[in-house]
This record gives sequence, C-alpha cells and structure tokens, in this order.
Amino acid sequence: MAIKFQYNKTALNNLQKQLKMRLGALPTLQNKESALRLEVRKAKDTSERLIRELDEAEKRYDYLAPLWNEFEPGLVSITDIDLKTVKVAGVKCPELGEIHYEIKPFNTFVKPAWYIDGVRILKELSRLGIESQVYLEKRKILDYQRKKTTQKVNLYEKVQIPGYREAIRKIKRYMEDEENLSKASSKIVKERHAAEEEMEEESRD
Repeated sequence: MAIKFQYNKTALNNLQKQLKMRLGALPTLQNKESALRLEVRKAKDTSERLIRELDEAEKRYDYLAPLWNEFEPGLVSITDIDLKTVKVAGVKCPELGEIHYEIKPFNTFVKPAWYIDGVRILKELSRLGIESQVYLEKRKILDYQRKKTTQKVNLYEKVQIPGYREAIRKIKRYMEDEENLSKASSKIVKERHAAEEEMEEESRD
C-alpha cells in the first residue's frame, strides 16, 4: 500500500502521529490475536468432546433401541432454548443457557417402567447435541474475528508501519536537503554581496 504524502512539516507531523498510533496499537492487536487463537482451539476441543460424548451416549443406550418403538412420539419436545451472549477475548459469542422441554403427561402405572428413564435419556442426548452446535458456532465466530485480527496485525507489521517509516525518512531527507540548499544559496548570496562590496570599495579607491 503506497502511502500518499507531501514533502512538508505538516505531512511529517501527521505521518509521525499515524506511526505512533499503530506502534501503540500493535501489541494490543497481537495479544488479542493470541487470545482468540487460544479460544478458537478451546471451542473446537469442547465441540468435539461434546460430539464424542453424544456418540458414546447413543452407543450406551443402544440396548434400548427395540424399546423406542413403544415410546410415544412427541412425548418430549423442546419449546425454547435460552442463548446468552458472552464476551470472549472481546468478541460476542453465544452460550447455552436453559433448554425448555414440554413433557406430555403419561400414566406411570400404565406405561412401561423405563418411560421415566427414556425422558431423561432424550433430554441428555438433546442437550449434548445442542451444546455441541453452540460451541461449533462459537468457534466459527471466534475464528472469523481471529482472521480479521491477523489481517490487521499483518497490515500494521508488514505494510503500514514500514510504509510510514519510509515516508517519514523521505520527508526528513528532503527537508534536510532543502535546508542544506537554502544554507548553501544563502552562503553564495552573502559571498557574492561581500565580493561586490569589495569591488565597489576598490573602484572608489
């Protein structure tokens, strides 16, 4: 990215302010990037752990498979899911709160004894499935922000900071050259005046 500037003191001051701002912000951005990278890994690990737990739970209850045919369809349904918003490394992310279930009334004397366990198992499996999805979404959000932060760090480190430094160096060199030229021309003018005055004095003599 080419930095546009003019060869004057105002441009120099503006560039120095921009450079100072970026040098000050860079450590914060680098810390945020590290924190986000860590949180992405944690969300990924948690999501994968919950999916494993769900698979293990389903296998654990495989023996009940023939009995599910006796289970009344629609006995257990989810009516609402509470999702909270929490800040993780400065990024808003979803967090699972309470899952609201509706359980149709059933007669424990008429229905099989395992019905109560069946309701508990369905609630356990659904919670594991929903929570793993929430962590998957959390990971996506954090990873997107991490990529954006990495881009900004790279922009500052590799493009803008070197660009501003180079522009400042060019302006300073130009201004020094101008000052040296001005001093040299002033010296030449003085020497010329002195020579002219000397010649005038000689002609008067």
